[in-house]
Amino acid sequence: MSAVEHSREAGPGRPAAPVTPAAGPAPGEAPGGPAGQDPPLVAGLLLAAGGGRRLGGRPKALLPYRGRPLVENAVRVLREAGCDPVHVVLGASAAEVRERADLAGCVVVDNPDWAEGMGSSLRAGLASLAGTGARAALVSLVDQPGIGPAAVARVREAYRSPSSLVAAAYDGERGHPVLFGADRWAEVAATATGDQGARVHLRKHAAEVMLVECGDVAAAFDIDTPPDLARLV
Repeated sequence: MSAVEHSREAGPGRPAAPVTPAAGPAPGEAPGGPAGQDPPLVAGLLLAAGGGRRLGGRPKALLPYRGRPLVENAVRVLREAGCDPVHVVLGASAAEVRERADLAGCVVVDNPDWAEGMGSSLRAGLASLAGTGARAALVSLVDQPGIGPAAVARVREAYRSPSSLVAAAYDGERGHPVLFGADRWAEVAATATGDQGARVHLRKHAAEVMLVECGDVAAAFDIDTPPDLARLV
C-alpha cells in the first residue's frame, strides 16, 4: 500500500497539470535560491519498515534484488538523485536488516510501532529530521524498484521553498516519491495515522501539489504480493 493516494479526481481542489520535467531554476540561480547561496538541503526519507504481510511475513527491506537486500537499492536511488542526508525507517526485523544490509552513511531510525501502519513510520522519519537543517523531505518507499534516480531527481529539483509540495506523476496520476517542504512536516505528522500516510494532507492541499511527470523514466509498481516478486528478477 502506498503512503500517498493515487488519484484522478476532477473538480475543485484537483492539482495542477503535471510538468515534464520539473521546471529548473531561473537563470543565475542555484536550485531553490539566488546564485551564491547553498542549494536547498533535501533529505531522502525512505520508509522501509513493512513486514510484508501479503508476502507471507517477509520484510520488504530484505527482499533480494540484484543479489542484495532491496533496501540497498532504494538508498542508492536517493543518493544518486542528490538527496542528502538519507534517513531510513526500519521496523519489521530491524535488527536483521541492520545486520544484512549495508546502510553505511544513512541515519537509521527504528520504528517500534511499525505494525500500526505506514503513518507511524512517516511520523518517525519526519521527527528524525528535526534539527538537521533539512528544508524538505523527499519520501520514497522501499518496495518500488521501478522508480530510479531520474524520477527522484526530477521531484527533488522541483523544490522551491519550505512550503513546497511536490509529487511524481505517472500519466498524470499522482504517485511516489513525494516531497514535503519543512513547513508542512508538523501537519503531515499530525494527520499520518494507520496506513493513511500523507493522504489526508495531500487531499486537503490538492490544489497546491506540483505534479512532475515521471512516466517516461520510471514505473511505479509496488512489490506487495507473491506474483509481484517476479518484478525483482
